[in-house]
This record gives sequence, structure tokens and C-alpha cells, in this order.
Amino acid sequence: MGMEVLLDDRDKKTSPGVKFAESELIGIPHRVVISPRSLADGVVEYTSRRMARNRKFKKREIRGFSCQDS
Repeated sequence: MGMEVLLDDRDKKTSPGVKFAESELIGIPHRVVISPRSLADGVVEYTSRRMARNRKFKKREIRGFSCQDS
């Protein structure tokens, strides 16, 4: 199974909330957020549109994660 990645690397003037709202509008099914804050906490944040909830993974656990597990 393949996977496409969309990196939202717009300038810092565009807030994360705007980016998240736009990802919902265009129908992105899975969102992985890697931010300075999450990296400082040692986690990566995952959100699935289908489950409508956030999960946090330790950085070392993300390699074994599959979107099908959510």
C-alpha cells in the first residue's frame, strides 16, 4: 500500500489552526504533526478523520505505527 505525503510548510504567519482547518476541508484522512513543542515532549501527534481523536506516540514508537491500526 502506498502513501502520499502533503507537507504544509507555509510561512510562520499561517497558524497551525488554519492549517488544520484547511486539511479538514480538503479531506486529508490522516494528520501527523511534528512540531517544536511535540519534539520537546518527545512525542509525535497523530489524528485520524475517521476516529476524530488525537493520539500521541513516543518518537521511537512511530516507526511501527500503521494508519490501519487507528
